[in-house]
Amino acid sequence: MPQRVTVGVDQVRRLVDDQFPQWSALPVRPVDESGWDNVTFRLGDTMVVRLPSAAEYALAVDKEQRWLPALAARLPLPIPAPLAKGRPDDGYPFSWSIYRWLPGEPASAGGISDPVRFALDLAALRGVDAADWETALDAPWDGVDVWFHGDVAPGNLLLDGGELAAVIDFGTCGVGDPSCDLAIAWTMLTADGRKVFRERLSVDDAAWARGRGWALWKTLIACTRADEEARRVLDEIFSG
Repeated sequence: MPQRVTVGVDQVRRLVDDQFPQWSALPVRPVDESGWDNVTFRLGDTMVVRLPSAAEYALAVDKEQRWLPALAARLPLPIPAPLAKGRPDDGYPFSWSIYRWLPGEPASAGGISDPVRFALDLAALRGVDAADWETALDAPWDGVDVWFHGDVAPGNLLLDGGELAAVIDFGTCGVGDPSCDLAIAWTMLTADGRKVFRERLSVDDAAWARGRGWALWKTLIACTRADEEARRVLDEIFSG
């Protein structure tokens, strides 16, 4: 397992004050629920500070700083906008980022107002031309290179009024086989949503099977924690 570091409000306060004094008057407070790869704090009302929790996750900082501005112009939904890149110091060992805060609440099956529309909105994310990307997967595959998010999961999809409002956490995005992004079809979508999602993306049987495998892998990890939501997702996977 990655060797994770502990980050607290006082530490973030010092980093911001030392490196971005223009924001030193803004309050720092933790978000209600941080992720695993990054520890997240609010900076004032309009910004968020994300600090990688381990060296393995810190590799994503440069990727997000480089590609998020390029993706923002091509995607149909709001995504995080990098405002600044912080550097390591004696108290914190990794690069870190400040982004614009995106309002919304993490997606949940019960919070979606129209499952079919949610599925169609989610499918629209695939429409990015990846032809000019300079870095792709280390291992080639025999299909057409397609942009993928890499972690399309409930915690990275924000709802506003029950509708998909934004997508966050692009640390694992890349170019290659996009079947990893299909796992959401079973982990979040209804049967009707799953059907229109597949039709809109024109997913063939092989890619659909790989996506189902990704969903199973993610869900079995959650099952080790006796997660009731994971049991629900297993039922979706086994239903087809």
